[in-house]
Amino acid sequence: MWVYSTSANAKRGIRIFRYAPGRSGDNAKEFLKGFNGYLHTDGFTGYGKVADIHHCLCWAHVRRYFSDALPKDMKSPEATLPATGIAYCNQLFDWERKFKDLSPEERKIQRLEKEKPVLDAFWSWVESTNEKVLPKSKIGKALQYALNHKDKLETYLEDGNCVISNNIAENSIRPFTVGRKNWTFCGSPEGANASATVYSLVETAKTNGLNPYKYLEFLLARLPGSNVKTNPKVLDLMMPWDDLIQKTCKA
Repeated sequence: MWVYSTSANAKRGIRIFRYAPGRSGDNAKEFLKGFNGYLHTDGFTGYGKVADIHHCLCWAHVRRYFSDALPKDMKSPEATLPATGIAYCNQLFDWERKFKDLSPEERKIQRLEKEKPVLDAFWSWVESTNEKVLPKSKIGKALQYALNHKDKLETYLEDGNCVISNNIAENSIRPFTVGRKNWTFCGSPEGANASATVYSLVETAKTNGLNPYKYLEFLLARLPGSNVKTNPKVLDLMMPWDDLIQKTCKA
């Protein structure tokens, strides 16, 4: 299951789930054909097939690599390097929280002033530390992951509308992955497509501040009696940001 989402700074929150029989980057390439904005993803190489986009990678994934490298005994000397990596990432996220309510233009200015020095210090530390650790160790993999994606990890500095993680998509897909274990031995591609439609409606409702049950009830009470093919504008009145729906289905 693939999920596509508008960013945190979009005027309207949209979550679209799409079923595909595999994990090929061609799925993203097909869906995003004609899109040439900023694309925020994890480090999956398949996204490299999407052309004409500005690719932003996720700092939450960088931090996760360092967290995975932490030994169980936090007092051991081996904990120092992962903890340092986590501290650098946390500095970036701390600044982002402070810049949350700024305009995109001001956010970009503040990032260059406050976060760019943190990034410069981080890359200097990563490059020097990477020469001192075993490449196949967990800390070695964390450092190399960051180095391999350096340019895309700094893309977010180009535009204040960008974010530094793809946690929105991660959080949207989580309800689906929680239930996935129960569906291992049942269903079909048709069922998966139906599930994608339902999850798209529910998650989009949630991100627009609606009660998903009320929203689905609203749609099912009105859409069956509407001829959408002859009057497609009816769908505009069914969008979760419509004034009547906001009043009727608010969480």
